[in-house]
Amino acid sequence: MCELYCKKDTLALRRKHIGPSCKVFFAADPIKIVRAQRQYMFDEKGEQYLDCINNVAHVGHCHPEVLKAALKQMELLNTNSRFLHDNIVEYAKRLSATLPEKLSVCYFTNSGSEANDLALRLARQFRGHQDVITLDHAYHGHLSSLIEISPYKFGKGKDVKKEFVHVAPTPDTYRGKYREDHADPASAYADEVKKIIEEAHESGRKIAAFIAESMQSCGGQIIPPAGYFQKVAEYVHQAEGVFIADEVQVGFGRVGKHFWSFQMHGEDFVPDIVTMGKPMGNGHPVACVVTTKEIAEAFSSSGMEYFNTYGGNPVSSAIGLAVLDVIENEDLQENATRVGNYLTELLNKQKAKHSLIGDIRGFGLFIGIDLVKDPQRRTPATAEAQHVIYKMKEKRVLLSADGPHRNVLKIKPPMCFTEEDAKFMVDQLDEILTVLEEAIGAQTESVVSDNTPCRTKMPKETRLELLSEGAPDQKENPSQKRNGLRTDKHSLLSKRLKT
Repeated sequence: MCELYCKKDTLALRRKHIGPSCKVFFAADPIKIVRAQRQYMFDEKGEQYLDCINNVAHVGHCHPEVLKAALKQMELLNTNSRFLHDNIVEYAKRLSATLPEKLSVCYFTNSGSEANDLALRLARQFRGHQDVITLDHAYHGHLSSLIEISPYKFGKGKDVKKEFVHVAPTPDTYRGKYREDHADPASAYADEVKKIIEEAHESGRKIAAFIAESMQSCGGQIIPPAGYFQKVAEYVHQAEGVFIADEVQVGFGRVGKHFWSFQMHGEDFVPDIVTMGKPMGNGHPVACVVTTKEIAEAFSSSGMEYFNTYGGNPVSSAIGLAVLDVIENEDLQENATRVGNYLTELLNKQKAKHSLIGDIRGFGLFIGIDLVKDPQRRTPATAEAQHVIYKMKEKRVLLSADGPHRNVLKIKPPMCFTEEDAKFMVDQLDEILTVLEEAIGAQTESVVSDNTPCRTKMPKETRLELLSEGAPDQKENPSQKRNGLRTDKHSLLSKRLKT
């Protein structure tokens, strides 16, 4: 492997020269990744990891067709979009063809954050309104304008909610205000938005936009109830606002059945603005805002030119076109449906087996595993989730945890993820949860009782330390198990925890 520095020196230099707020995955024991291929990543020692995190490498890390397209165009030309070039118009035409007819005007940017920032500008220019309704726990980007509408961020820092920002309850039917036993959770959650609009009008304020991810990602893989977006769009349009669908994390066929996640909500729902990013360039920085002709013309009427130096440049457009080709030629949407259904089936079997799993939710290759301490109370199992992702890393499977309580395991791998990968990932998870629940059971048995007054309850920290002591050797690669190269220590570890 080609390295400039050993891992220790790389970490030291990062701490010295990279801002301390720029975090790494697995901060307690970070991985140094030096190359990747398809759904696998490799560290400096050549160890292979199954990547269940990177929805950015949408069609697979270092896809040869994407690389070929990038190199071919870089050898010819790269310049800004003020010069006429076929790539940008061909890409805009191809993207528009995947969307409802009225969404036909594209603005290219370099990141999802830029796209969402521009979407707000379009919305505010359209009717001259300023206020924005966002969902609780939402995250829409790192620019100042987006931190202001991202409770996921401003709720954790010193910033306070701005007067022009209104936060609606997340339409979460598992842990939210209105749950699956409610007669009509979609209407109940939509009425919360209606109430916000009415209160804003009473205060003399006007709504420019409602913005939401089609499926909330950082908020914990939340799937809105059927009919919710239609009702919200109706209320927002009555207020002369626009509906912005953020597809940065969940677009480009990830949900399988549909190319865009908002399409799951039915043909009668069409947003006014759609933003997209991450997967568009398979790791290359490219993003886009697509809107209606009416909104685009209103934006132009302001007299201010919109220019983005790198947005839609020939290389970025060539890469974006190659990604679309790969999705189609390799039938990755169908793969997301087939493998996603299989993975969901496996996970639901694990839910029936493990009390730590409270909920499995998602579509295609966008799935959340909600870990709970108490299935009835749905108490978030935050520490347990962190423990699980570190143990999965030791087994060479990369997962992350998110949501407001950081207890939801996120599965959003490259779209070339296979059924074999799904089975391997679930097998590792099953093993880890089995050991963890045995430890929790042992802790429960040690609670003070009338007959054994000297027994004390084991602290959670001690319990997780005990599990760590029994962890597999980090040099051991469970991904080799399929080749018969792995020594299974699980049975010995289980016995040790039972005693």
